[in-house]
Amino acid sequence: MSEVGAMSGNETPSGEQPSRGLRAERAEATPNVVPATTRLGAWQARLVGSRVFRAAQRELARVGVALPAAGPRPAVRVPDPGPSFEGRALRWALVPNAAGAHLEVELHRAPCNEIGTTALAELEALATFVRGGAGGAKALLLHSTVPKGFCAGADLRELYAALIERRAAAAGAGPIGRALGQLAIAHEVRGFVDRIHAVFDTLDMAPLTTVGAVHGFCFGGGFELALTCDVLVADKSARFAFPELRLGLVPGFGGIPRLRRDLGNAVVRDLLLTGRSMNASRAHEVGLVSQVVPRGSALEIARKVAEQACRFDLETTARAKAFTKPLPREALAREKDLFVEMIGSPVVEAALRKFVESTDVRPYLP
Repeated sequence: MSEVGAMSGNETPSGEQPSRGLRAERAEATPNVVPATTRLGAWQARLVGSRVFRAAQRELARVGVALPAAGPRPAVRVPDPGPSFEGRALRWALVPNAAGAHLEVELHRAPCNEIGTTALAELEALATFVRGGAGGAKALLLHSTVPKGFCAGADLRELYAALIERRAAAAGAGPIGRALGQLAIAHEVRGFVDRIHAVFDTLDMAPLTTVGAVHGFCFGGGFELALTCDVLVADKSARFAFPELRLGLVPGFGGIPRLRRDLGNAVVRDLLLTGRSMNASRAHEVGLVSQVVPRGSALEIARKVAEQACRFDLETTARAKAFTKPLPREALAREKDLFVEMIGSPVVEAALRKFVESTDVRPYLP
């Protein structure tokens, strides 16, 4: 749902300094910041510059709904959390191996690592650490210790609660106020999506090898997170899906451009337009995952992959990765615009309500 910098002047584990030119190039392209608020979609940008928008700000302020000011927003600098971290949604540590060390990141929030404001804040901390050189690690391993799976996607319950709260706050402003309240929701959603994209782009373009160990549910935003990895190891329980269309949405965390970069459009359309899940064997057949392993062994195998990746010079890895894995910037930007435009649909609210009120023990399934 920004690109990573280099080692930011840190020494590599071997003690060698990255070349000055490459360091400068990365530093210029990827400052150590995470967007704090929103960039506007095209239709919003036109409205924000108008007198109508300023009038909307005054009207909604009367009922306690705040619209962001027009113009570019400052970014906030997230403190570097260091080589070990313990959070509510994830934890990480540098893990020594025979070839050096890799950064091992564990998703651990029940019921299935849903990505909401808590997880996003901690993922931003991770992105900051990666931008700063990841403590000299040459590989990053991402996995889940939640039995249900890798990640079920966005925190839909949190999203629904926020939509209902914003609508209620704007309800007293009449029809025009309600419409303008919808614009406020769009701004807030856009801010969240921009932050997600900044983190996912950082992991996607990190100048080290990223390995994902996947089991169980890998749906929606969780699938999009997995797609930032360079190499995926899946155990036989893994299932991949984009169920967003049942919510009246398209994936909004960068999933379609990243998947289309790696696979054919026929596979992308199948997953998107049917919403059905793909098992690990099929994912291996189409080239989504590099290995399918027995249940419960994905992490063990992924650690071996990370160790192998650590055997190579970091500068060489960074250059090879930049060549073989370009960031689809234009498509990612279009996806964000489309997602924000669709979020206010009555279809979305009705679908979210159905999800939240569901008594199904497995509500993640399409």
